[in-house]
Amino acid sequence: MNRLTKTILISAMLLAGIAALALSQEASKEAATASVAIDQPAPDFALKDIDGKEHKLSDFKGKYVVLEWVNYDCPFVKKHYSSGNMQKLQAAYGKKEVVWLSICSSAPGKQGHFPIADLKKRMESEKAAPTAYLLDESGVAGKLYNAKTTPHMFVVDPKGILRYAGAIDDTPSTKASDIAASTNYVSSSLDALMAGKSVATKSSTPYGCSVKY
Repeated sequence: MNRLTKTILISAMLLAGIAALALSQEASKEAATASVAIDQPAPDFALKDIDGKEHKLSDFKGKYVVLEWVNYDCPFVKKHYSSGNMQKLQAAYGKKEVVWLSICSSAPGKQGHFPIADLKKRMESEKAAPTAYLLDESGVAGKLYNAKTTPHMFVVDPKGILRYAGAIDDTPSTKASDIAASTNYVSSSLDALMAGKSVATKSSTPYGCSVKY
């Protein structure tokens, strides 16, 4: 085998290796995206809250669970907190024993990430009322659920099945004045499920700020 032939063979092997790596990475991305699906078991995760207590999604089997991806500095999130809309939902369904988990996947140094002491003050000023505020600094849970925006909402039934994923409502704006005329997908999903009915809108395109991984 002459030098030219060897060079061509080595180049071909390198190109094949690069192509295989690219395919592997793409397959991994697809697998991550496919890890969450409507009417399928919601992926389990374990995250700590602002007091250092760990919570697993599987701990709440037997109850309805709402997952809310949050970033208090996002204008779209502010729409629902400044108006009191999100807190009203948290409180109203909390009385019905729905577990509400606010999850922040903002990485350290990114918008929405706060030191614990500052975060506790912020939650108090926002009058937030989730069951727990969970820290996902590594973005593991966010990527597991393919969370794209803040807010991005998910509803899980008592059997651990994902029944809704997407936007909080059907009006993708930052205007609090739009809330009253909007269809809230989270409340409509929970109300239907609690009444023994199927969810009318099982998924929608989430709107808001990008999750700051």
